[in-house]
Amino acid sequence: MSTHNSLVLSQRHIPLSGASNFRDLGGYAGHEGRPVQWRKIFRSDHLALLDELDLKQLETLGIQRSFDFRGVQESQAQSYAWPQIERYSLSIEPTVVQRLQAQHLTGKPLTAADALDAMQNTYRDFVRTDSHRFAELFDHMLAKPEPLLFHCTAGKDRTGLAAALILFALGVSEADIWQDYLLTNQLYKRNSSGASTLAPDVMKIVWGVQESFLKAALDVIRNEHGGVDNYLVKKLGLTATAQQQLRALYLA
Repeated sequence: MSTHNSLVLSQRHIPLSGASNFRDLGGYAGHEGRPVQWRKIFRSDHLALLDELDLKQLETLGIQRSFDFRGVQESQAQSYAWPQIERYSLSIEPTVVQRLQAQHLTGKPLTAADALDAMQNTYRDFVRTDSHRFAELFDHMLAKPEPLLFHCTAGKDRTGLAAALILFALGVSEADIWQDYLLTNQLYKRNSSGASTLAPDVMKIVWGVQESFLKAALDVIRNEHGGVDNYLVKKLGLTATAQQQLRALYLA
């Protein structure tokens, strides 16, 4: 990693005791070369383990609302209710571990290839089944431009696709979108709660990100919706006017 990149990463990654994958989407060059504003859009793993100092940090950053992509049981199992943060549920039910556990119970040994397959299918489902959740996030972003945070459990899959869509809408290059997506592999530290019956090589795939995951979602967007631009407009309701507005609010 170049010095420039590590310098930017130190601005981008905000170290917290209770969340490892908390970062800022600022600084990427967007539409007409205008950078995404710093300290406006944050992405993270879940917030249930934040401590007092972490909450102070969020307050300093001006974050007053969070958008939680976790499914119902996930958000109940690791719930949070921080007085200064208004939490909105945009639930997308998780399917990867469930899919793999179900196969595991059939007695057929699970392989890394099964895990890859499950991850890619999950990303296809995000587009086919859960696009309305990403549309809702954009609605909130347009309604109120104050700093916001969106997250799921690990802040990598549902959050990773949401971040990619936001950066696409802001005119950020695909190279930067990939770089942002893959940062999870450097930053995310899984907390060891919830022992798994799944094999370590399977878990390694499930708890990381790979290009083929996001590519699976983008392929559906391109093949079934005629490309990202069309998908943003037709499926997420981001008309040309809305995109202009989004850029006016979030680009420097």
